[in-house]
Amino acid sequence: MSAKPPDDLPVYRLLTGKDDAAFCRRVSEAIELGYVLYGSPSVTFNGEHVVAAQALVWPGS
Repeated sequence: MSAKPPDDLPVYRLLTGKDDAAFCRRVSEAIELGYVLYGSPSVTFNGEHVVAAQALVWPGS
């Protein structure tokens, strides 16, 4: 595994979005790149839909 994330991505990422399959795919894609989950996901309701957030970090950073 590289010491740095690919494509000049940051070592820390916070993905947010509507809690749906597309959000889950984005988190899954980051994991496939080599990121690891950092903490538990958070969710809130914005009056229309549930919004999720998940932090990820690059290993060894």
